[in-house]
Amino acid sequence: MGLDFKGIQVIGFDADDTLWVNETYFRETEERFAELLEGYETKNKIDQELFKMEMDNLELYGYGVKGFMLSMIESALDLSNQSISQQTIAEIISIGKKMISHPVELLDGVVEVLEKLKGKYRLIVLTKGDLLDQERKLEKSGLSKYFHHVEVLSDKKEHNYKNLLDHLNINVDEFLMIGNSLKSDVLPILNLGAKAIHIPFHTTWAHEMVSEEEERVNNHLKLNSLRDVLKYLEH
Repeated sequence: MGLDFKGIQVIGFDADDTLWVNETYFRETEERFAELLEGYETKNKIDQELFKMEMDNLELYGYGVKGFMLSMIESALDLSNQSISQQTIAEIISIGKKMISHPVELLDGVVEVLEKLKGKYRLIVLTKGDLLDQERKLEKSGLSKYFHHVEVLSDKKEHNYKNLLDHLNINVDEFLMIGNSLKSDVLPILNLGAKAIHIPFHTTWAHEMVSEEEERVNNHLKLNSLRDVLKYLEH
Protein backbone atom coordinates (compact mmCIF):
# COMPACT_ATOMS: atom_id res chain seq x y z
CA MET A 1 0.00 0.00 0.00
CA GLY A 2 1.08 3.57 -0.58
CA LEU A 3 2.14 4.69 2.88
CA ASP A 4 5.04 7.14 2.83
CA PHE A 5 7.78 6.51 5.38
CA LYS A 6 10.23 9.08 4.00
CA GLY A 7 9.86 11.50 6.91
CA ILE A 8 10.41 8.89 9.62
CA GLN A 9 13.26 9.70 12.01
CA VAL A 10 12.37 7.54 15.04
CA ILE A 11 11.20 3.92 15.07
CA GLY A 12 9.58 2.38 18.14
CA PHE A 13 9.61 -1.39 18.57
CA ASP A 14 7.33 -3.41 20.77
CA ALA A 15 9.31 -6.15 22.56
CA ASP A 16 7.19 -9.21 23.43
CA ASP A 17 6.26 -11.19 20.30
CA THR A 18 7.84 -8.51 18.10
CA LEU A 19 11.51 -8.85 19.03
CA TRP A 20 11.30 -12.12 20.97
CA VAL A 21 8.87 -14.94 21.79
CA ASN A 22 6.60 -14.32 24.78
CA GLU A 23 2.96 -15.34 24.42
CA THR A 24 3.88 -18.94 23.59
CA TYR A 25 5.28 -19.40 27.11
CA PHE A 26 2.10 -18.03 28.69
CA ARG A 27 0.01 -20.51 26.69
CA GLU A 28 2.28 -23.39 27.74
CA THR A 29 1.99 -22.32 31.39
CA GLU A 30 -1.80 -22.11 31.13
CA GLU A 31 -1.80 -25.70 29.85
CA ARG A 32 0.28 -26.81 32.85
CA PHE A 33 -1.96 -24.83 35.21
CA ALA A 34 -5.05 -26.58 33.80
CA GLU A 35 -3.36 -29.95 34.39
CA LEU A 36 -2.69 -29.05 38.01
CA LEU A 37 -6.34 -28.07 38.54
CA GLU A 38 -7.97 -30.82 36.47
CA GLY A 39 -9.38 -32.48 39.58
CA TYR A 40 -11.54 -29.43 40.30
CA GLU A 41 -12.88 -28.20 36.96
CA THR A 42 -12.83 -28.70 33.20
CA LYS A 43 -9.95 -27.20 31.24
CA ASN A 44 -12.31 -24.74 29.52
CA LYS A 45 -13.66 -23.51 32.86
CA ILE A 46 -10.15 -23.23 34.32
CA ASP A 47 -8.98 -21.19 31.31
CA GLN A 48 -12.01 -18.90 31.56
CA GLU A 49 -11.63 -18.32 35.29
CA LEU A 50 -7.90 -17.65 35.03
CA PHE A 51 -8.45 -15.08 32.27
CA LYS A 52 -11.22 -13.41 34.29
CA MET A 53 -8.91 -13.26 37.31
CA GLU A 54 -6.14 -11.71 35.19
CA MET A 55 -8.53 -9.02 33.96
CA ASP A 56 -9.81 -8.33 37.48
CA ASN A 57 -6.23 -7.98 38.72
CA LEU A 58 -4.80 -6.02 35.80
CA GLU A 59 -5.34 -2.63 37.40
CA LEU A 60 -3.62 -3.82 40.58
CA TYR A 61 -0.74 -5.86 39.20
CA GLY A 62 -0.27 -4.56 35.66
CA TYR A 63 1.15 -6.73 32.90
CA GLY A 64 3.80 -9.41 33.23
CA VAL A 65 4.68 -12.78 34.70
CA LYS A 66 4.48 -11.80 38.37
CA GLY A 67 0.89 -10.60 38.10
CA PHE A 68 0.11 -13.74 36.11
CA MET A 69 1.57 -15.93 38.89
CA LEU A 70 -0.55 -14.20 41.52
CA SER A 71 -3.65 -14.62 39.37
CA MET A 72 -2.91 -18.33 38.96
CA ILE A 73 -2.60 -18.76 42.73
CA GLU A 74 -5.80 -16.83 43.39
CA SER A 75 -7.65 -18.80 40.70
CA ALA A 76 -6.43 -22.08 42.17
CA LEU A 77 -7.74 -21.09 45.57
CA ASP A 78 -11.13 -20.09 44.12
CA LEU A 79 -11.53 -23.12 41.85
CA SER A 80 -10.62 -25.51 44.68
CA ASN A 81 -12.82 -23.70 47.20
CA GLN A 82 -9.67 -22.90 49.20
CA SER A 83 -8.67 -26.56 49.41
CA ILE A 84 -5.71 -26.52 47.02
CA SER A 85 -2.63 -28.17 48.50
CA GLN A 86 0.50 -26.31 49.50
CA GLN A 87 2.38 -28.57 47.10
CA THR A 88 0.25 -27.36 44.17
CA ILE A 89 0.71 -23.73 45.18
CA ALA A 90 4.46 -24.36 45.29
CA GLU A 91 4.27 -25.91 41.81
CA ILE A 92 2.42 -22.85 40.47
CA ILE A 93 5.14 -20.59 41.88
CA SER A 94 7.76 -22.87 40.34
CA ILE A 95 6.29 -22.74 36.82
CA GLY A 96 6.03 -18.96 37.16
CA LYS A 97 9.70 -18.73 38.06
CA LYS A 98 10.55 -20.91 35.07
CA MET A 99 8.78 -18.38 32.84
CA ILE A 100 10.84 -15.54 34.30
CA SER A 101 14.14 -17.40 33.88
CA HIS A 102 13.32 -18.75 30.41
CA PRO A 103 15.99 -18.09 27.75
CA VAL A 104 15.14 -15.24 25.39
CA GLU A 105 14.26 -16.55 21.91
CA LEU A 106 14.66 -13.86 19.27
CA LEU A 107 12.23 -13.83 16.38
CA ASP A 108 13.44 -14.39 12.85
CA GLY A 109 15.25 -11.46 11.26
CA VAL A 110 15.43 -9.24 14.35
CA VAL A 111 19.22 -8.81 14.47
CA GLU A 112 19.47 -8.38 10.70
CA VAL A 113 16.82 -5.65 10.67
CA LEU A 114 18.24 -3.76 13.65
CA GLU A 115 21.75 -3.91 12.16
CA LYS A 116 20.53 -2.34 8.94
CA LEU A 117 18.40 0.34 10.60
CA LYS A 118 20.99 1.29 13.23
CA GLY A 119 22.50 4.68 12.49
CA LYS A 120 19.83 5.55 9.93
CA TYR A 121 17.04 5.98 12.50
CA ARG A 122 16.74 6.61 16.21
CA LEU A 123 15.56 3.24 17.53
CA ILE A 124 13.62 2.88 20.78
CA VAL A 125 11.81 0.07 22.61
CA LEU A 126 8.28 0.76 23.83
CA THR A 127 6.91 -2.21 25.71
CA LYS A 128 4.59 -2.95 28.61
CA GLY A 129 5.05 -5.47 31.38
CA ASP A 130 7.05 -5.86 34.55
CA LEU A 131 10.03 -3.49 34.57
CA LEU A 132 12.54 -5.95 36.07
CA ASP A 133 11.44 -8.77 33.77
CA GLN A 134 11.60 -6.64 30.62
CA GLU A 135 15.01 -5.25 31.57
CA ARG A 136 16.23 -8.81 32.13
CA LYS A 137 14.92 -9.98 28.75
CA LEU A 138 16.47 -7.03 26.95
CA GLU A 139 19.82 -7.71 28.63
CA LYS A 140 19.67 -11.43 27.78
CA SER A 141 18.61 -10.69 24.21
CA GLY A 142 21.84 -8.85 23.40
CA LEU A 143 19.81 -6.14 21.65
CA SER A 144 20.43 -3.24 24.05
CA LYS A 145 23.20 -1.81 21.86
CA TYR A 146 20.76 -1.02 19.07
CA PHE A 147 18.44 1.23 21.06
CA HIS A 148 18.71 4.87 22.07
CA HIS A 149 15.98 4.54 24.67
CA VAL A 150 13.95 1.79 26.37
CA GLU A 151 10.60 2.53 28.00
CA VAL A 152 8.48 0.02 29.93
CA LEU A 153 4.97 1.47 30.00
CA SER A 154 2.22 0.58 32.46
CA ASP A 155 -0.13 0.45 29.46
CA LYS A 156 -0.16 1.35 25.77
CA LYS A 157 -3.04 3.73 25.38
CA GLU A 158 -2.98 6.98 23.44
CA HIS A 159 -2.09 9.10 26.45
CA ASN A 160 0.81 6.76 27.37
CA TYR A 161 2.30 7.18 23.92
CA LYS A 162 1.62 10.92 23.77
CA ASN A 163 3.27 11.57 27.13
CA LEU A 164 6.34 9.58 26.12
CA LEU A 165 6.70 11.16 22.67
CA ASP A 166 6.37 14.60 24.26
CA HIS A 167 8.94 13.70 26.91
CA LEU A 168 11.41 12.49 24.27
CA ASN A 169 10.67 15.46 21.98
CA ILE A 170 9.55 13.20 19.14
CA ASN A 171 7.29 14.69 16.48
CA VAL A 172 4.39 12.36 15.62
CA ASP A 173 5.02 13.00 11.91
CA GLU A 174 8.50 11.53 12.32
CA PHE A 175 7.52 8.48 14.39
CA LEU A 176 6.80 4.91 13.32
CA MET A 177 5.70 2.14 15.68
CA ILE A 178 6.26 -1.55 14.87
CA GLY A 179 4.48 -4.26 16.85
CA ASN A 180 2.38 -7.41 16.87
CA SER A 181 -0.74 -6.02 18.54
CA LEU A 182 -3.34 -3.95 16.71
CA LYS A 183 -4.83 -2.93 20.05
CA SER A 184 -1.60 -1.85 21.75
CA ASP A 185 0.91 -1.07 19.00
CA VAL A 186 -1.12 0.19 16.05
CA LEU A 187 -4.51 1.77 16.79
CA PRO A 188 -3.36 4.20 19.55
CA ILE A 189 -0.46 5.32 17.35
CA LEU A 190 -2.69 5.93 14.33
CA ASN A 191 -5.07 7.95 16.52
CA LEU A 192 -2.15 10.21 17.47
CA GLY A 193 -1.33 10.85 13.81
CA ALA A 194 1.84 8.75 13.69
CA LYS A 195 2.47 5.72 11.47
CA ALA A 196 2.44 2.04 12.37
CA ILE A 197 3.44 -1.34 10.99
CA HIS A 198 1.58 -4.42 12.20
CA ILE A 199 3.45 -7.74 12.22
CA PRO A 200 1.07 -10.33 13.70
CA PHE A 201 2.40 -13.10 15.93
CA HIS A 202 0.82 -16.55 15.53
CA THR A 203 -0.54 -16.46 19.10
CA THR A 204 -2.49 -13.51 20.51
CA TRP A 205 -3.59 -13.01 24.13
CA ALA A 206 -7.37 -12.66 24.37
CA HIS A 207 -6.95 -9.25 26.03
CA GLU A 208 -5.24 -7.97 22.87
CA MET A 209 -8.07 -9.00 20.54
CA VAL A 210 -9.91 -6.23 18.69
CA SER A 211 -13.35 -5.95 17.08
CA GLU A 212 -13.97 -6.85 13.42
CA GLU A 213 -14.39 -3.15 12.68
CA GLU A 214 -10.99 -2.37 14.22
CA GLU A 215 -9.48 -5.28 12.28
CA ARG A 216 -10.51 -3.52 9.08
CA VAL A 217 -8.50 -0.38 9.83
CA ASN A 218 -6.25 -0.10 6.80
CA ASN A 219 -4.25 3.11 7.21
CA HIS A 220 -1.22 1.14 8.37
CA LEU A 221 1.11 -1.44 6.88
CA LYS A 222 0.62 -5.12 7.71
CA LEU A 223 3.60 -7.39 7.07
CA ASN A 224 4.36 -11.08 7.54
CA SER A 225 7.76 -10.67 9.16
CA LEU A 226 10.05 -8.05 10.61
CA ARG A 227 12.49 -8.67 7.76
CA ASP A 228 9.89 -7.29 5.32
CA VAL A 229 10.22 -3.90 7.03
CA LEU A 230 13.50 -3.33 5.23
CA LYS A 231 11.72 -3.07 1.86
CA TYR A 232 9.99 0.06 3.10
CA LEU A 233 12.58 1.65 5.40
CA GLU A 234 16.06 1.22 3.97
CA HIS A 235 17.32 4.49 2.52
